[in-house]
Amino acid sequence: MERKSIIKGKIWVVKDENGNAIDSIDTDQIFHNKYLTITDKEKMKDYAFSNLAGWTDFPNKAQEGNILIVGKNFGAGSSRQQAVDCFSSLGIQAIMGESFGAIYKRNAINSGFPLIECNDITQKLNTDDEIEIDLMKGEIHILGTGEILHCKPFSNIQWEIYKANGLFNINPQ
Repeated sequence: MERKSIIKGKIWVVKDENGNAIDSIDTDQIFHNKYLTITDKEKMKDYAFSNLAGWTDFPNKAQEGNILIVGKNFGAGSSRQQAVDCFSSLGIQAIMGESFGAIYKRNAINSGFPLIECNDITQKLNTDDEIEIDLMKGEIHILGTGEILHCKPFSNIQWEIYKANGLFNINPQ
C-alpha cells in the first residue's frame, strides 16, 4: 500500500488532570516494563500508556486513525521498541510533539512510524480536533477552523523510510 504525504485524523492531546502538557513521558510510562515479555505486536496495543497516570484507559478510547499530540521530550528513557510499536498496533497514525527522546525518535523513524516536531503544539490544538498534516511541507490544517500551523517537515531520508514502511524495507538501487 502506497503511503501518502498527507494524513488526516482526530487528535488526542496528552495533558494531565490540570490541563497541562505532560513533558518527559518516558518509555516505561508508554509501555511498562512488566509487559516486555509480550512479543506479539498486535497484543502490544492493549498496553499503550499502561503506566501513565490518567491515560491507562487510552487503548479503550483510541480509534484507528487517531493522531497523538504530546509535549517535550516524549519517549525519554530506554530504547524500548515496544513504546513505538504499541501505538502503531493501536492504529495511531502519527505522533506530533514539541520534541522527542533521541532513541525513541530514531526507533520510530526506522520503523516508518511518523513523528512530527512542532513548537508549542499542545497549546494550539485540543482533543477531538480534526487535522490534516502535510508531512513534506510541514503544514497542519485544523479542519474545524481553517487555521494553518507550521511544523518541521520530514527530511528526505525520513520520507523515504516512511514510504517504505520501515528502514529494512528500503530496496537499495
